[in-house]
Amino acid sequence: MNGLTRSFVLATALMLVPAIATAQQANIGQLEYESNCAVCHGMSGTGDGPLAGLITEMTANLTTLAENNNGVFPFNLVYETIDGRRMVEAHGTRDMPAWGFEYNDRAVEYYMDYRAPYDAESFIRGRILALTTYIYELQVD
Repeated sequence: MNGLTRSFVLATALMLVPAIATAQQANIGQLEYESNCAVCHGMSGTGDGPLAGLITEMTANLTTLAENNNGVFPFNLVYETIDGRRMVEAHGTRDMPAWGFEYNDRAVEYYMDYRAPYDAESFIRGRILALTTYIYELQVD
């Protein structure tokens, strides 16, 4: 490979890195959703998952969160609902599992495997942000 070809390949690869990183992040959100949420909320987010009928409260339709909030996706509410580490007594009991604690356990495993500096909070936020973004993408128009 000559110098010009090598430079072209390198430049092309560098331009693709952000697109690849974004695609991987979107896949993380979808993977988190399919692993943790779809069992109750269904693959499409409409609340028709296989375990939805076992919950005492009606399972939320995640595709209409923005529609039910005057067209604005309630990002903070969704994030805090998923996180669950900060319980708000006025909101009552939780039927939905909180994933913040589980993500913390996963962070411990993740950082052990990669021998990277331990930063559980960044790991947890990244997972929850990816999942919240995926739920945003499920919104109906």
